[in-house]
Amino acid sequence: MITYLYWTLFLGVAAAIMAWFGLKLQAWKTASVMASIVLLIGWGAYYFHFQQLFVKSWGGVMSLKVPKDELHIAATWKDNNLWIENYNPETNTCHFREYSKGNLLEGHVKIKRCNPVRVGGAAAAQGQRQIKQPAAQ
Repeated sequence: MITYLYWTLFLGVAAAIMAWFGLKLQAWKTASVMASIVLLIGWGAYYFHFQQLFVKSWGGVMSLKVPKDELHIAATWKDNNLWIENYNPETNTCHFREYSKGNLLEGHVKIKRCNPVRVGGAAAAQGQRQIKQPAAQ
């Protein structure tokens, strides 16, 4: 919902610029350039900053893709930043990445010899003790 309000605001400002400069002053070229600049600023602000903020604070939709050779472990928010942890079984490393649209100011922590614990997975394969789940009563 907040995304719709955001885009309604920017489309309204662009329409007002087109109406004022285009219809009132008959300066269609100026109106088109200024409206395009307003829409470009709105898109850039949304893509590089506001999308994560809207999803975390007010709800919304955001899609991410896990890299081809990795398995997803967890995701968490730290302040307004989304951190995603994935595991690469080929190299036995965990990758803890800060997600940022446009790859600006991203953090990346690489944990070697990670061996994430999975119920019935890696622990069973390595002969380690597993925690039994209590029976339902």
